Amino acid sequence: MSSSFITAAVLLFVAVVLGCQGAWEWWNSRHGAVARRLQARLEALATGGEARKETLSILKSRRLSNSSLLDRMLSVTPGIRALDAFIMQAGMRWSVMEFLGLCAGFALAGFAGVWLLHLSLMAALATGVIGALLPVLHVRRRRARRLLRFEHQLPEVCDMLVRALRSGHAFSGAIDLVGTQFAEPAGGEFRIAFDEINYGLSLNDALTALANRMPVSDLRYLVIAVLIQRETGGNLAELLEGIASLVRERFRLFDKVRVLSAEGKLSAWVLSLLPFGTAALISAGNPSFLAVLWTDPTGLLLLQIAAVEMVLGIIWTRRIARIRV
Repeated sequence: MSSSFITAAVLLFVAVVLGCQGAWEWWNSRHGAVARRLQARLEALATGGEARKETLSILKSRRLSNSSLLDRMLSVTPGIRALDAFIMQAGMRWSVMEFLGLCAGFALAGFAGVWLLHLSLMAALATGVIGALLPVLHVRRRRARRLLRFEHQLPEVCDMLVRALRSGHAFSGAIDLVGTQFAEPAGGEFRIAFDEINYGLSLNDALTALANRMPVSDLRYLVIAVLIQRETGGNLAELLEGIASLVRERFRLFDKVRVLSAEGKLSAWVLSLLPFGTAALISAGNPSFLAVLWTDPTGLLLLQIAAVEMVLGIIWTRRIARIRV
């Protein structure tokens, strides 16, 4: 039995073990004892009924893992809290350990799968890196979509705050109305801010925490304006109305920029897909013409170099076509 086969078998075994661990962490986070206590607390608060003392206890620091030892190890690791905030901003219930386990599992599975096909070590390493990046790209995409939804909800949130203030509500009561009337993610984030105020946190600290949880520039403008108004005084409803108008004008500008940059983005897609379309047409007309690329070692090397250059070209083209306002 060759050493390469033994190495691939060991890596595949490790990938299966990590996958099982990730599946158990996922199940425990939704059906374990901690999840049941949290669900009981939420039901008690929603119905207004009596709850046990341990049910009403809350933890301000989010657990990074279901294991106490791993949680202590991760809590002292640099960058882990930023990664945890990144996952929370995506609106996902994964813990940091679940996320890291998924990255490691995909990486080992991709490496072992390519290695079993007796391809080069470089191809196996590249596949492992791509596998490790898949959960990162998924969380990043979910985070971008959630932040974009929140940003589009912000003008209506300002309008709701203005109507609540003009009808006689306090600002904390206006935050409660936003939390109960709006859908996710704005409703959930403002509900968290209102709960923090009810549990004794000051309004300034609750708004600052809201801006830290949702890194949206328009929300930061809103929070800064409210904090300054609380120090200097003034008509808060009129101030929020102006912020809502400003946000809507920015959206109109973004739409114009998106229309003007559509041609560049289309050119980037055409340039990215052109090599693959050309190769498909050549293979359909003369199948043996391109066979040398995957039958000859030099051809495989050229394919790897071309793949790296294609990735770099796509990234560079996307950066050119993306216009930041």
